[in-house]
Amino acid sequence: MDYSLHARIRAGDPEAFRELFHAHAQLVFRHAVRVSGDRSTAEDVVSLTFLEAWRLRAKLRDEGETPRPWVMGIAVNVLRNTARAARRHAVALTRLPAKDTVPDFVDELVGRMADAEELAAAGRALRRLRRGERDVFTLCVWSGLSYCEAAQALGVPVGTVRSRLSRTRTRLRALAAEELAAGRRGPYDRKGPYERMEPVGGSGQEQGGRTRAARSGEETDR
Repeated sequence: MDYSLHARIRAGDPEAFRELFHAHAQLVFRHAVRVSGDRSTAEDVVSLTFLEAWRLRAKLRDEGETPRPWVMGIAVNVLRNTARAARRHAVALTRLPAKDTVPDFVDELVGRMADAEELAAAGRALRRLRRGERDVFTLCVWSGLSYCEAAQALGVPVGTVRSRLSRTRTRLRALAAEELAAGRRGPYDRKGPYERMEPVGGSGQEQGGRTRAARSGEETDR
């Protein structure tokens, strides 16, 4: 196996890092868009991922055909940190006077898709998964990593990836069906934690918009 690229990255070769970026930046971006639901956040994740890769370049080991699992492992950690920062920001927003309801960050992405209703239901279902389940699903299904690459990215055995992905597919299918059924009852009947509060009554004012809008960006890690 020729690990010359790995060695050049560890040595801090700028050209090697350009190769790394051109080869994997779009993969990181697509993964981040799907996980975060926000293109602006995904762009930040790409920048932070490759800045972190530069900082951690000495830790790249000579394994695998490409550095892709290493890059995606960094991206997963960056996304986790970004999500924690978003939750802290959301909590801070609840302490401020609310003028307008903060728009759901999934709206822009969902609006671009052919079947927005099903995608929105899948997005809500995905947030109900445990963090480990989400990571395996998004890496293997959305970003196309092999079992071995996902295991390397997450630092877990290959068998764990296989079994976790199998359970996650089954659980996600059931959760998505549940969310889709709830969504089709209409916005005034939905009680889930990720929906925006709709105007009620005749005053045209939104009740509880501040708290629910802040919660719309939160993920539940179990």
